[in-house]
Amino acid sequence: MTADLPPEVSAAPPSRPSTHTVLYDPDGLLEAGLPLDREPYESLITAVLAWTCPDTLAIRDYHQIALQLTGHARAVAAELRTRADRLPKSSGPKALADLVLREAEDQLSPLPEGTMSCVQARARTVRALYERLDRLDAAPTGQGIAPSGG
Repeated sequence: MTADLPPEVSAAPPSRPSTHTVLYDPDGLLEAGLPLDREPYESLITAVLAWTCPDTLAIRDYHQIALQLTGHARAVAAELRTRADRLPKSSGPKALADLVLREAEDQLSPLPEGTMSCVQARARTVRALYERLDRLDAAPTGQGIAPSGG
């Protein structure tokens, strides 16, 4: 079987087996329906927005936090979209949710950077998504939305 491999590909096993699997899920289908783990992200957002010195962390740390916040923002946006889609098309809460979702997509579309300003922008995006989600949860049941368990 190794005879079919190109010469630059080694048939030898890796020196250390992989202990994790990386999944590519750009549409967020794997986490659909999972409850949002809100508390740790709210704590992270509070800390991130309190930073005043750009040299607080190393670039790679900023980048990692930006990736975390981006992933969570997309999960919150998916939940917000699901709940907003249950509202009547001409309702004010749906229009506001759609506006927040468009703004969030604009903020999240560029690749995350390893800067404090990028991390803080992502934190503000997550906060705005949660604020709109909370307002939908607080909407009267006559608006056609019932709070879910997440």
